[in-house]
Amino acid sequence: MKCFAFFSLILLAAGAASAQTALTNYEWKATMRVIDESGNPISGANALIGYFTNSQPTSALGITDSNGMFTASHSLPEPMAEVGFQADKPGYYTTTAERQLWSPYDPAQWTFTQTLELKKVGKPIAMYAKKYVMGLSLPKYNKQIGFDFMIGDWVAPYGKGISSDIFFTENHLDEKSGYTFTIAFPKEGDGLQEFTLPDRETGSGLRSPHEAPADGYQPKDEQTQMPDPHRIYLFRVRTAKDHDGNIVSAHYGKIYGDFMQFTYYLNPTSNDRNIEFDPKQNLLGGLQSFEQVDAP
Repeated sequence: MKCFAFFSLILLAAGAASAQTALTNYEWKATMRVIDESGNPISGANALIGYFTNSQPTSALGITDSNGMFTASHSLPEPMAEVGFQADKPGYYTTTAERQLWSPYDPAQWTFTQTLELKKVGKPIAMYAKKYVMGLSLPKYNKQIGFDFMIGDWVAPYGKGISSDIFFTENHLDEKSGYTFTIAFPKEGDGLQEFTLPDRETGSGLRSPHEAPADGYQPKDEQTQMPDPHRIYLFRVRTAKDHDGNIVSAHYGKIYGDFMQFTYYLNPTSNDRNIEFDPKQNLLGGLQSFEQVDAP
């Protein structure tokens, strides 16, 4: 991913000697403002502002002050720049951001503040988690097929799954209409909801909320567009209700990415809406390297 490559270059250059003085006055000045989820400043956070000088990556490193601020500036040989930001502190997830500065050069626009929100590490838990990459095709077209999150496979006869947590149907139409992809659920109360990220390329190491919401789940979703790898879904499955229609038990989870190239996480404890995954405690064993999950 572009952002990952950019920050990899910056971090490699973090200990290098400072670059030669630029020959022009295309100067930018960036102030990183680091806050918590309540908007309070975080002091003592590790701050990195990365950029390129003479096509070489370099960076300014420091610690945020009592107001959660850290500032860096630089002059460039041309009126355009890509500036990257990273902040971290023990007890919080690392957050990154990126800013593009384009021509024409405008000193007012090139002096700016970039706010980074650090999510606190809460209570990471063991979960069923797996990367599933299958392109756009299901085991069989025009047929509803179940997937078992606790087994990590299609339900028999297409796999080793036992209980359908979610149904997928791929309907091929004609050359003009293309196809439709339907996501549905087996039980009343089960469902899916899309979670919108403020930035699809950067952001917190914990992309999702700490907890899944108690309601707002839709029992069906239909797609005709190409998959979006930056999409996030929150879901509820294995729902059981009493005679009055109240939910007495359910399992909650999340999905990073789109169907059928996605990473799913399922909380094993009924009625626990915590979806903060501990990558060291994956309840699915025997995963191949490309199926393993290392993100919370």
